[in-house]
Amino acid sequence: MNTHDTSFLDNAGGGWQPALRFAIVAIAVTGLAFPLFATALGQLLFPLQARGSLIERNGIVVGSALVAQPFVSDQYFQPRPSAANYDPKALSGSNWAPSNPALRERIAASSAVIAAREHVPATAIPADLVTASGSGIDPHISPAAAQLQVARVARARGLAVAQVQALVAAHTLAPTFGVLGQARVDVLQLNLAMDALKR
Repeated sequence: MNTHDTSFLDNAGGGWQPALRFAIVAIAVTGLAFPLFATALGQLLFPLQARGSLIERNGIVVGSALVAQPFVSDQYFQPRPSAANYDPKALSGSNWAPSNPALRERIAASSAVIAAREHVPATAIPADLVTASGSGIDPHISPAAAQLQVARVARARGLAVAQVQALVAAHTLAPTFGVLGQARVDVLQLNLAMDALKR
């Protein structure tokens, strides 16, 4: 009488079929169903953020609350410099160490331009106005960086300095939950508020 167990032979050569079925189900769930669910949930709960925190004026998208953009007129507050040329598809910092001569030269050149534009000594310029953020598109500047620009913006717009200072204060965000990060000013939001200001 043969007492050897030969039940394992029943599955010989058929092990790839369950594996294939599992792979197909896993791809469908994790690669299709879950992303669609997460996208729909995000659109439902956070519609503004899910669409990139876009800011519209008169039905026209003028920017995003998450992305810095350059301004050329003296009537506007200026953002931080961007190592990514303000391109959200090219997020990057300069990756230059403080010891890098190229970084020191760029900071010196930027400081000279800002000092001339704002009529202040280079030593009075906040660091965030001459250094790029890690992402290259940080939309915020420090309250000190905004304050430095108040006199120029007020002069260019024919407004009282106190009026512009009040608008800066109204658009200064406190640290998240009161403890995370630092106080900051969203440059685009502030500039849009300047444009909407009644003279």
